[in-house]
Amino acid sequence: MISVNEYFDGNVKSLGYKTENGKSTIGVMNEGEYEFGTGSAEKMTVVQGTMEVLLEGETLANVYTDGEYFEVPANSKFKVNVPFQTSYLCEYE
Repeated sequence: MISVNEYFDGNVKSLGYKTENGKSTIGVMNEGEYEFGTGSAEKMTVVQGTMEVLLEGETLANVYTDGEYFEVPANSKFKVNVPFQTSYLCEYE
C-alpha cells in the first residue's frame, strides 16, 4: 500500500512505501524552513536540490545537495532550510 503524506500546509508532500529493508518515503519540499521530529532513526538523501540541515544538539548547519545524505537519530528533531523545491528519499530504520 502506498501512503500519501502532507505537512506544513501542503509545502511538504511525500509518498510512503515498504521495501525489503523497511519503510521509506520519497517526497518534495517547497522553498521554506521546516522542523521535523523523528520516532525512529532516519537516513535522508537529497535526490535533487539543496537542504541546509541543523540536527538537534548541534550549533552549525550542514548543506547537502544532489546525492548526499545525512542521518537523524531516533526520537530527535531537526531543522531544514530549503532555498528552492527539493526532492528527497527518507529511509527509516
